[in-house]
Amino acid sequence: MIKRKHGCRNKCGACYRQFNKKEHLVEHMRTSYHSVHEPTCGICNKHCRSFDSLREHLIGPLPKQECKNIFSIYGCRFCLTILESPNARRIHQERCQFSNVNYGLNTRMAVLGLRDNPTIDYISSRSPRVVALSCKMVGGGSDGSLDLCARVCITDESENVIFHSYVKPTLPITNYRYETTGIRPENIRGAMPLKQAQRKIKEFLCNGEPVWKIRPRSGNARILIGHGLDSHLDCLQLEYSSSMIRDTAEYPPLMKTSKLSNSLKYLTQAYLGYDIHVGIQDPYEDCLATMRLYIRMRYQKHKAGAYPLALDTYSLNNFSSWRQNELESMSEEELLNLSRSDYYCWCLDSVV
Repeated sequence: MIKRKHGCRNKCGACYRQFNKKEHLVEHMRTSYHSVHEPTCGICNKHCRSFDSLREHLIGPLPKQECKNIFSIYGCRFCLTILESPNARRIHQERCQFSNVNYGLNTRMAVLGLRDNPTIDYISSRSPRVVALSCKMVGGGSDGSLDLCARVCITDESENVIFHSYVKPTLPITNYRYETTGIRPENIRGAMPLKQAQRKIKEFLCNGEPVWKIRPRSGNARILIGHGLDSHLDCLQLEYSSSMIRDTAEYPPLMKTSKLSNSLKYLTQAYLGYDIHVGIQDPYEDCLATMRLYIRMRYQKHKAGAYPLALDTYSLNNFSSWRQNELESMSEEELLNLSRSDYYCWCLDSVV
């Protein structure tokens, strides 16, 4: 491990930025929201805002050379963990890489009878606390640009299909987008009406609780995983509690260094090690990719602590202006210990 170099009076203990005055360091800590939940270099302990930023730090295009040299021998290119030896790295990386699931999906789903029986088995599916949802859209409107949900799939953590159905939109379809959806007019004839699919999915997600009464840390409602869930829920005309949504398109550690969303295709290739969306896209494939990403993020090993969010009641005054003199007298380690995250880390789901 590379030891931190001391001697710089006003250096951030997380990202190592340097400041001329201590008051500028305090202001930086007040607005940067550094915490133990940030992606961190396993070599020099530098905190990064996202895994993309950490990847740039370790691999390039402008890496820290010392970290890059060590990472090339001991680092996993998928989860960016540093292992004890090259052999441990090889074994770990083989386990860390997933295989593509898109082999004969249409045949397998037909065999399972999922298209002929678009129902939710509430007896066997009552226990899943976490589920993934994905929809495939066809086009509506005069130019076919209006997204209409025509197929929906829900899976659990064990990659079992809980619900799968073609859906008949309320508006006429003007573009089936067959090249990417694989959906034909015959798939929509006799398909489940949108309102019926909406009711089934809502009942399953809420699991007996009114939407307005759903609590994030307790209760029966299920955690919903997906990528770009706002658009999927909009097309289903479905409202769900934001506290129960885990969106891989909006999770800060999985976003670009520019704070824009990464595509699911990129995230799957970079963090899971296989390609998706090659040819016709299947919602089951998307469900598995988002669930695997969520599980990988949920099992990040972070130091547990009380009141982990900057907006928690007991954290609100950590960097208040009336504490300025006290804050300026603190060391960089003390300031970092006082700092809290501005987003909900998914590792907290594992302790609920």
